[in-house]
Amino acid sequence: MASCSPCNTVSEASGSGIDAAGTLSAAACDTPMWVKRLALTNFRNYRQCSLDLDARPVVLTGNNGAGKTNLLEAVSLLAPGRGLRRAPFNELACISDGHEGDGSWAVAAALHRGNDSVNIGTGLIAAAPGERAGRIVRIDGEQQSGSGRLAEFIEVIWLTPAMDGLFTGPASERRRFLDRLIISFDKAYRTRLGHFERAMRQRNRALEQGLRDDARLRGLELLMAETGVAIAAARAEALSQLGATIAARRARVPDSPFPWADMILDGRLELQITQRPAVDVEDEFLTALKNGREHDRAAGRCLAGPHRTDLILHHGPKSMPAKLCSTGEQKALLVGLVLSQAELVKHRCDAMAPILLLDEIAAHLDEHRRAALFDEILSLGSQAWMTGTDAMAFQSLGTNAQVFTVDEGHVTSCL
Repeated sequence: MASCSPCNTVSEASGSGIDAAGTLSAAACDTPMWVKRLALTNFRNYRQCSLDLDARPVVLTGNNGAGKTNLLEAVSLLAPGRGLRRAPFNELACISDGHEGDGSWAVAAALHRGNDSVNIGTGLIAAAPGERAGRIVRIDGEQQSGSGRLAEFIEVIWLTPAMDGLFTGPASERRRFLDRLIISFDKAYRTRLGHFERAMRQRNRALEQGLRDDARLRGLELLMAETGVAIAAARAEALSQLGATIAARRARVPDSPFPWADMILDGRLELQITQRPAVDVEDEFLTALKNGREHDRAAGRCLAGPHRTDLILHHGPKSMPAKLCSTGEQKALLVGLVLSQAELVKHRCDAMAPILLLDEIAAHLDEHRRAALFDEILSLGSQAWMTGTDAMAFQSLGTNAQVFTVDEGHVTSCL
């Protein structure tokens, strides 16, 4: 049975704005946000796990398959959405020695936020025979109607090996990257995305069934036009702000080992919204949807809208498409993007740096880039959770990090 042994809170710290109590100084982070306690029950390969933490970065080392990424996934589920793996919730329950439990699991945390603390948690309850299990969310013991309220308390940004294909993979991955950024400071954005996607699915289904009722189709298209243009406007604004943050970082650290990215939104609505009033763009999109019904019917999908937008990225210093760069260049470019994203979120969210989840982050970075990354994290004031198989890769952090060893679901503190 996999478990988690009790881990002592590491209180010794020095340098980089962290005092002996493990609290980030005002110079490092004006109002810090960090997980003080993480508790898992029947989650992945953990039957029970309890980690007591301070504000410093968290380093998890151990062999592949030991359960390091599972801990990062648990933290990611404390934010709205499906977590960094986007796994179905019914697949997260612990299975021990080949025997399944009742399918329930829970992740809970005591979160330090500014000058306050809040208890947040999520999980899946066991369903009665014939019933469907549903995810639950609790904040300070009170059950919520959905995971959306979690966005009011915690900001989480992650970088995983699966994201290494961001530049070469499908456009949907790049849209998701940008959409997660927007959700960090626009809590209603997720709702607009959901409304657009539901209306589009209903329209697709109606067209597939041969429906030609103009009134019903127009009602769906009105919702698509309104929410679609709002989505495009939010993306254009977010990309502008991210670009400004990248430019500021470039001026501040011109010789950074993490190159700056040049970004362009390749989408008709996003282009139009920067040139014309939103109401005019809505009217034109609505007309395009009506005129395109037969083409969409034949294609079996909607051929126009924000769901087809792509984010085109270039390696700025080389003026080269990111998809043509080497693996090492792409990794460095991606790290730079995530650091810029974190800096923008901190600026937009009352100077609270988001929690960073960096899975296997040291695997493709040389010693110089690792040191630069650690300096950036400490300067940002983020409780970054980092995993790796080689503990020596994190040695330069010294007492500026709290280090744990993970071994088949057992977690021990390295004092």
